Amino acid sequence: MQSRNSSRSRNGGIDKLDFDSHSHRQARSTNNDSGMSSPHELLRDDESLLSIVVDGVIERDRRKMKRAVIKYLSFASAMLSCLVGGSITAYSLYGHLFLSRLHYTQGQVNAVSITAALAMYLPVPLFGYLCDRYSPRPLALLSAVFFGVGYTLAAYTYRHGPPVGRGGQGWSSGVMVLAFVGVGLGTTCMYLSAVTTCAKNFGRGKHKGLALAMPIAAYGLSGMWLSQVGSQLLYEPISDGGKGDVDVFRFFIFLGCLTVAVGLIGATALKVVDEEELIDEAVDELERSGLLEESAFFQRSILHESNGYGTLDYDHRVSREEHDHLPREVLAAKAHDDEEEQRKKTWLLNGETRRFLADHTMWFLAAGFFLVTGPGEAFINNLGTIIGTLYPPPSSAPSSNSAATHISIIAITSTCTRLLTGTLSDILAPAPPPLFSTSAEPARPTKRFTISRIAFLLTSTLLLSIAQLLLASGLIQTHPSLFPLISALVGTGYGAVFSLTPIIVSVVWGVQNFGTNWGIVAMMPAGGAAVWGAVYSAVYMAGAERIGKGDGNRRGGGDGGGGGGGTLDDVLCYGNECYAATFWAMAVCSWVAVGLWGWAWRGKGGWLARGVAI
Repeated sequence: MQSRNSSRSRNGGIDKLDFDSHSHRQARSTNNDSGMSSPHELLRDDESLLSIVVDGVIERDRRKMKRAVIKYLSFASAMLSCLVGGSITAYSLYGHLFLSRLHYTQGQVNAVSITAALAMYLPVPLFGYLCDRYSPRPLALLSAVFFGVGYTLAAYTYRHGPPVGRGGQGWSSGVMVLAFVGVGLGTTCMYLSAVTTCAKNFGRGKHKGLALAMPIAAYGLSGMWLSQVGSQLLYEPISDGGKGDVDVFRFFIFLGCLTVAVGLIGATALKVVDEEELIDEAVDELERSGLLEESAFFQRSILHESNGYGTLDYDHRVSREEHDHLPREVLAAKAHDDEEEQRKKTWLLNGETRRFLADHTMWFLAAGFFLVTGPGEAFINNLGTIIGTLYPPPSSAPSSNSAATHISIIAITSTCTRLLTGTLSDILAPAPPPLFSTSAEPARPTKRFTISRIAFLLTSTLLLSIAQLLLASGLIQTHPSLFPLISALVGTGYGAVFSLTPIIVSVVWGVQNFGTNWGIVAMMPAGGAAVWGAVYSAVYMAGAERIGKGDGNRRGGGDGGGGGGGTLDDVLCYGNECYAATFWAMAVCSWVAVGLWGWAWRGKGGWLARGVAI
């Protein structure tokens, strides 16, 4: 058998063993020629692939953790900025000393506060525009510059004493006005950079109200703790060893140093995380609405993408080392894509601004904000002189009714209200409908108890009007011990309005252009503070003149000067007639604001008709 097989093999026949041996050799040759790996090599390839996947997951988690850390560090910096940035709300702590120490008239004192308010509110749209287009960091740096210059100039203006025309050799009151322009600009930059950072980092979550309410509440709290530092630590000692008025010079120097330090921290720590996603989501929403079809910019973008531009798949967040090793073509494509992203962002934000200004409900919201915040600003800025009208000489205000005490009451109630309304609005406000449905059947709305944010806004405004009515009626003049109730009501109403209005702006018009949109609305208190500060000053000075002519014994020296002599007696007023007409008019304005907001909510073409879950 063996010889036959061998002979057949030699004769050209195919033997079974020969076939198996040949097939094995051919298979090995084919495997080697085709590059196929052995089982051990395949195992090594699988391990390498698994290692790449694991490294990718670790890198993704690392970046996610890094973004979270940056986001919450930015939030902490924003809270610190707001805790310090509201230093101007402590104006009532030293505003009355401009009357008694610098011999300013009530009109000059109000000129300082009104100018600061104008500087604080009028540039908000411009600063908001810069914050949206670039980042919050430049605004934080500007705030340090403005605060440092403003408070330093104010400190030395105060130290030089009354101006030449008022019995001294000091600088003109115009220098103090200029100093508070810097303070107002610094306040705007620090506040807006902080709030915009929080709105963009947390505005898409379910706790957007609380994320906005916390820094806004911290801003309201700043006046309280800074006034307490001034009255309890930076005070002028009196002869019996007690605590006198705040040492204004030292207080201004302290505020200047503190605000500069916090501004520099914000210039390094404030950062908007994943802003590209905000822009892309807004573009997707516009695309679903059909508005992009009319855009020449996006038609060009589509054409470029169809020709292959901007389609390289790489991560924009590359390190410097990776950047140095990228091919020149990839770097050019990246630069092109970055330019297109910036153009897309600018186009989107400009369009959002145009739509915001064209929305009639925005003007109702802004008008109501003007009518409510102006009286609130005037009350807070003139708190010291209002308290002074309750105690004609020789009596004086007790410590329980001092300006510092009422600044603290306003700050505490305002802070609590801002936190409460922000939290309750997140919990009780109607939930927005889902953008996409994963089921073929429409989702059935779940019935739950809801309260609109507008209901909170209207209720708080009515509480503010009650405080104005109590002042106008003269009840507080005969019962000064009830003045803390007035401060609490004002703090509640004022805080809720300033908390809910930016939340409403973010809900109705989105957060991608929040800095600009909120800046436009936030400009309104500038006009309100100017108008009502001037009204209060005119009524106060007219009352002082009438009292001086009618009964000089009610004035501090008893000489009955008629208001033009330039003495302290000529600028102080006592009694209900110093402010009654002002607060009657303020109450009416609050009611008008309630009507405007109600119409924007439930009127024709209002938010309810549009289906906005407000």
